[in-house]
Amino acid sequence: MTIATFSRTLARLPHLETFLAEPIKHLWLAEAFAIKHMQAVAGWGFRPSTRIPQYIAKRAKLPFLRLEDGFLRSYAPGRAYASISMVVDREGIYYAADQPSALESLLASNTNILEGAGRDYDLAKEQIIAEGLSKYNHAPDIPLLPTKGAASRILVVDQTRGDASVAHGMASAATFTEMYKRALNDNPRATIYIKTHPQVSSGEKKGYLSDVRTGGRTVLLREPASAKSLLTQMDKVYVVTSQLGFEALLYDRPVFCFGMPWYAGWGLTQDALRCSRRSKQRTVDELFAAAYMHYTRYINPQTGLPGTIFDAINWLSYQRKMHHSHKGRTIAVGYRRWKAENIRPFLGNNGKRIHFARNADDASRLAPTEEDRVLVWGSKIPEAIETLVQTHNCKLVRMEDGFIRSVGLGSDFIPPAALVFDSRGLYFDPRTPSDLEIFLNTHEFSDEELDRARAVQGLIVTHGLTKYNVEPNSPISWAKSESRVLLVPGQVEDDASIRYGCTNIRTNLQLLETVRTNHPNAFIVYKPHPDVVANNRNGHLHSREALKFADIIEDSASIVSCIEAADEIHTMTSLSGFDGLLRNKDVTTYGLPFYAGWGLTQDQAKFPRPRRKLHLHELIAGALLYYPVYYDTALNGYTTCEGALCKIIRDRNRLLAKGQLTSVRQTHWRRQWIKVALWAKAGFLVTR
Repeated sequence: MTIATFSRTLARLPHLETFLAEPIKHLWLAEAFAIKHMQAVAGWGFRPSTRIPQYIAKRAKLPFLRLEDGFLRSYAPGRAYASISMVVDREGIYYAADQPSALESLLASNTNILEGAGRDYDLAKEQIIAEGLSKYNHAPDIPLLPTKGAASRILVVDQTRGDASVAHGMASAATFTEMYKRALNDNPRATIYIKTHPQVSSGEKKGYLSDVRTGGRTVLLREPASAKSLLTQMDKVYVVTSQLGFEALLYDRPVFCFGMPWYAGWGLTQDALRCSRRSKQRTVDELFAAAYMHYTRYINPQTGLPGTIFDAINWLSYQRKMHHSHKGRTIAVGYRRWKAENIRPFLGNNGKRIHFARNADDASRLAPTEEDRVLVWGSKIPEAIETLVQTHNCKLVRMEDGFIRSVGLGSDFIPPAALVFDSRGLYFDPRTPSDLEIFLNTHEFSDEELDRARAVQGLIVTHGLTKYNVEPNSPISWAKSESRVLLVPGQVEDDASIRYGCTNIRTNLQLLETVRTNHPNAFIVYKPHPDVVANNRNGHLHSREALKFADIIEDSASIVSCIEAADEIHTMTSLSGFDGLLRNKDVTTYGLPFYAGWGLTQDQAKFPRPRRKLHLHELIAGALLYYPVYYDTALNGYTTCEGALCKIIRDRNRLLAKGQLTSVRQTHWRRQWIKVALWAKAGFLVTR
């Protein structure tokens, strides 16, 4: 059955159908008659826009589902950050004390909340406290707050004006003024800290206590602060209906409630109001288990499938770790506007610490310090950048695309799902050691890491993934050849990996000629590089020249289909060699790619530095699990290799279902016809 909604915005929420466990269909009010075929109607909380849909559902005798963000929502507030948890309530909604909700009914019942869905409450609560997680998790930890002539600190929590939880929590604007006065009067020697809401701090909204005069014993905390670093410094916490009040209970702080939030009335808070429906005594553990584990639904951000609270905890903890991993500024030099926009999410969410400079002179004006990093693309570092780094003693970091990049070509401006940040060199430049080479040479891999590597290999092979994933995989006729099939993937001939990692053999034609000389009886397949086929990069080889040494030129089947049909892969430095290893193919290299030299390939070139012997899953773990940084644009957050692969699989399957995943050659000719059409219309040639 399908759930109807009359909100287009709600219908477009990421993973909504996963949260509801049913398909969702957006209806216009004029289509209200269609709800007779629906299972229920959904709306967002108690927004005014839900009144008519609720009336329609009531007339049709259908349940009305009120939706709200969960208590572990996202890394940061706002629509840009999708929620990884949601509550679905058929009775009301948790923050509305003026009527029952499913959460309130659960707490008021005789149910053993610490069993069933809540049985792992102690582990979940322990992890949330240890990681310092909250509804939003972007705020940094704050240092010790000063006190003004007193040892105690009192926290007064402000909220955003118009917050539905205020009116439905039996409070008003006057309640905030009363709360502030009570905090002053009840604690005459304490310092009163008023904490603004994150969306007030960012300037998106206005708070109830935003205009309170500071000075004396009152301090207004406008800057973002993590809940843990704030609450653990406080002696008491005063709230109206803020969720921060319950989080204070988790840290064993006394909480005074002036409205009626969901956690008030159960004997744990000192309440200015009373709710007759809440007469049962509950513990903090029971409130936590009821709200966070029974009442809230989660997705697994890695897979997009239904998840658990532990999936949310792990993902949010990872966001905090990644966003706070670099303390100084990032100064990215020489990036075009389109590339700057593509890489910006990978640099963290603090815009004040991210700068894009046109050249070394612009970067120098920012006065870099030793805490800052200068970010450049590729391994070729201009002399002016090297001088800048030496002069200011800052850190130089090189950036490149990851090994599983996207569904689409980078040269077509498709944003990446993975980038590598290397402080020593880059994986494709063997002239100097890279972070990847050092890691592979020194890291002792655990059983857990190797198990993850096997799982990643399985995902890649099962779903036919590679770097760009632009072509559909299909059976190949030449796969039935009686001779041993050798695949020779073409490369972009001015690519840095060839300039720096090849010696005698540096062109596609030289490679083909060498392979034919060494294997005169083999069936040789030449697969041109997709960027070359799309006329975006150098390396075109005329078919007449290629067929002197190759038996066939494959320009329609995907590279994955070719690898799977071949017996061996012969390459200069192409990533296709790594793809071949993932599929247990014999691989011969004629240059110095990152995956050669570890005892897994037949190498025709000698490396300048010794490399130890590795098992395949050790190479996979280093190259895919740890070296790249992955980002999920749908959730607007960092992810793992497994998460990035799952998203690429979903994106690719969606394009396949729509018939929009075509061969590179078809894409190229479609682009050319568009150019011709624009030229005919505008009277001049429009170039990319």
